[in-house]
Parts: sequence; C-alpha cells; structure tokens
Amino acid sequence: MAFEDYKTKESVVVVYTGESKGKTSAGLGLLVRALGNRWNVAFVQFIKHWGVGEHVFIRDIMPLFADQLHFFKGGKGFYNAGELSAEFVTPEQHKQAAAETYKEALKCATSGAYQLVICDELSNAVHDGLLTKAQLKKLITSRAPGTSLCITGRDFPEELLSFVDIATNMTKIKHHYDDKFLANKGIDF
Repeated sequence: MAFEDYKTKESVVVVYTGESKGKTSAGLGLLVRALGNRWNVAFVQFIKHWGVGEHVFIRDIMPLFADQLHFFKGGKGFYNAGELSAEFVTPEQHKQAAAETYKEALKCATSGAYQLVICDELSNAVHDGLLTKAQLKKLITSRAPGTSLCITGRDFPEELLSFVDIATNMTKIKHHYDDKFLANKGIDF
C-alpha cells in the first residue's frame, strides 16, 4: 500500500495499560503534544488525590494555557490500599468519588469543547468495580466528533479493545519495587 492510500481519522481512542509504570507519563506526553498543537485538553484524574509531580506541573502551566487546559482531580486514592494508604476511605466513598469523576470525564468528552480528553487511571476504577465496563464503553462511544480520548490504568477490559484505535501494554521487565524499594519522587510520582 502506498503512503497516499492512507487516511487520517477525525479522532482516536488511545489506551495505555499494563502492569508497569509509564501509563500516566504517556498520557502526560499526549497532553504536552496536544497543547503544543494548540488543542483544548481536559486531564481528568481518577485515582491520585495526593500530591504528585504532575499536579504541580499542571498548576504551574495553567496560567499559560488557561483557555486550553482543564484539570479535574477526582478519586480517593488506590482502592483497597490497606496499610499503604495514609487515610481510611470506605468503598462507598471510593465509588462516590469515581462516579463524580466519571461525570466530569463524560461531560468533557461529549461537550465538543476539547480535542483531547485524558482519563488517567480510569481502567483501575473499572477493574476495581468502582465503575462499570458499560460506563467505560459509553464514554468511548459517546464522545463528540473530533474529540480524541486517552485512557490510562492497569487492566483495560480486553472485550472493549475493539472500540479503541491504539492500545499499548506497558510490560514490566524490572522494577525496584520488587526488591522492596518505594517509589521515587520525580520518577514514579
């Protein structure tokens, strides 16, 4: 097939999933690329409510991209984190936070106001039962024309892969966590 036989799509659905690190970082890379192309971008975070480097970065660039960038930080942390969690959050509180964050993501994806909507850690929320696969499918299939969608998080449902255009599985080869080392600021968060 010759190059001129290829077409472009008005929008795409991109998934970054898998057991290894790099999913949020890849989503942030899309944010940078989209803003650089003067797109309107919504970054909706489903899990991370604690302070992470991307929150500082987004806060600092918001004045430069005030008309282009929308940031929504939802979620109550990792579900069933047990002793790894600094505060106890009930399953009901997790579900309520996921529902509110999903509502924001759906609003952004269907509004037509954004060329890219990034839903960070959404796959985790679905896998943990905080949201349903039907809700994920609705988000993917009801987005506005011209709105691309990026979904990150572990365990993207295999049965929904037919609804996405690009899916990357981040596969761990080696991670220092396996040797009982905690995450490094600036690298892992």
